[in-house]
Amino acid sequence: QVQLVESGGGLVQPGGSLRLSCAASGSLFTIESMHWYRQAPGKQRELVATITGGGSTNYVDSVKGRFTISRDNAKNTVHLQMSSLNAEDTAVYYCNMDVSYYVGTQLRLQNFWGQGTRVTVSS
Repeated sequence: QVQLVESGGGLVQPGGSLRLSCAASGSLFTIESMHWYRQAPGKQRELVATITGGGSTNYVDSVKGRFTISRDNAKNTVHLQMSSLNAEDTAVYYCNMDVSYYVGTQLRLQNFWGQGTRVTVSS
């Protein structure tokens, strides 16, 4: 099976920066798109950023110019560099990946979630 493990969350002051990472492990073949979602208290989970297998990126308007998503294919890892953080960025951040893996000789494509990492922006 495939597991995603996130790291890098924590408490940061307004205007500060954090870098989140998410590493996939297990018997995976390839990783297609990688995503970061977040869920603030009392709100629905929202898609924050996406990076495709070809390296194209997309961001929700509220983080454009402040967040950067990147991937390291050799390490099956996705990063989210966050800067100019404000209180509205406080949330649990989840990584999400579209992963191809073999079950016997059969190749399957499945979506996987990480466990989430909490980001709190507060003075």
